[in-house]
Amino acid sequence: MRVFKFGGASVKDAAGIKNVHDLLQKVGYEDVLLVVSAMGKTTNALETVVAAYFDKSATLQSSVQEVKKYHNQILLDLFEDENNEVFTAVNGLFFDLEYFLSHNKSPNYNFVYDQIVSYGELISTTILSHFMSFMGIKTTWIDVRNFIKTDSTYRDAEVDWDLTQKNISKNVKRKVLNITQGFLGSDENGFTTTLGREGSDYTAAIFAYCLNAESVTIWKDVPGVMNADPRYFENASLLNQISYREAIELAFYGASVIHPKTLQPLQKKEIPLFVKSFINPLLPGTSVSKGEDLVPQLPCFIVKKNQLLVSLSSIDFSFIMEENISEIFGLLHQYKMKVSLIQNSAISFSICVEDKFGNFNELKNILAKKFKVSYTENVSLYTIRHFDEKAAQMVEDGKEVLLKQVSRETMQIVTKEAI
Repeated sequence: MRVFKFGGASVKDAAGIKNVHDLLQKVGYEDVLLVVSAMGKTTNALETVVAAYFDKSATLQSSVQEVKKYHNQILLDLFEDENNEVFTAVNGLFFDLEYFLSHNKSPNYNFVYDQIVSYGELISTTILSHFMSFMGIKTTWIDVRNFIKTDSTYRDAEVDWDLTQKNISKNVKRKVLNITQGFLGSDENGFTTTLGREGSDYTAAIFAYCLNAESVTIWKDVPGVMNADPRYFENASLLNQISYREAIELAFYGASVIHPKTLQPLQKKEIPLFVKSFINPLLPGTSVSKGEDLVPQLPCFIVKKNQLLVSLSSIDFSFIMEENISEIFGLLHQYKMKVSLIQNSAISFSICVEDKFGNFNELKNILAKKFKVSYTENVSLYTIRHFDEKAAQMVEDGKEVLLKQVSRETMQIVTKEAI
């Protein structure tokens, strides 16, 4: 079985849905499992619904209607007959969403977030499955929540691999086109969980691992894995082949083309990963596979915007020792701060972090009881794998360098854009 993952950009409108159909005609769809994200910017739109719900805002109903209107237009563009059962199916999902909004009693933001945002994937896969049937391709629609079981860490759930393996290996049908949702799972109580933003790649890897898949292909709007993000760097080049290790390093440092958790399950069973263009599906793209010699022969640039550079120093000028660092990391874990860089001296400790869940102000107040805390907001963290001086100079030009760290293969530079 092959596993294909389609992100939101590939199914953002009716033309995108039709392109997925055409792509499958070219590359084959028997014994394939599709993992599909929410359409376009639907997750962002549903996050607006969550915010309006907790703010008790008068805009709650209108924010839900915006999501409805967006999907209804796609339906009208795809299906000539409004009596097609897909309209009933999608309306049923919106009914369930509105029922939850009117009856939920939980004050837990993360729990509510997962229950609401999950409708993006449920709706997108319902529309895609019905369209495939409409075009004569029989599909099996899978509710991923019955297969991927997790703990109850809402918004960033951990997979129960044993139970998930049993569910998937026993119940996924072979020799058909399966369609399921990325990003989602469920806990032991049956409540929806999510695997972290952009977690659909990880979903594809979970299914591939449990099914001993032939391969995983992530379909993107770029030709494959590039040595730099074309949005920020001119003349980005395609990496034709890279090793699992190199891909894991790039993903760890923030390369957006592959989700960080995706690669380890594939590496364990040596399942090859392909990153290809859904615009030109017959191009080779990038292959990720076993091989220590599959190392890029040019510098690879990764940039993470909107980071925080935080420096902690001891109030009494005493050394920052192991017990202090242990306490700091315990708090960073507790407040779900993603640490991308660490640098320490005798009396100071600096970190570049991503405040994904908006917890920094609360964390800062805790840290300030024991440390002098200084920080700079909205910095950019550049990571250069296989760097050279020319690559470093290109990053530094026109920017204020706040911190630089160099190891054997990797250089990291924290900058503030020059005004």
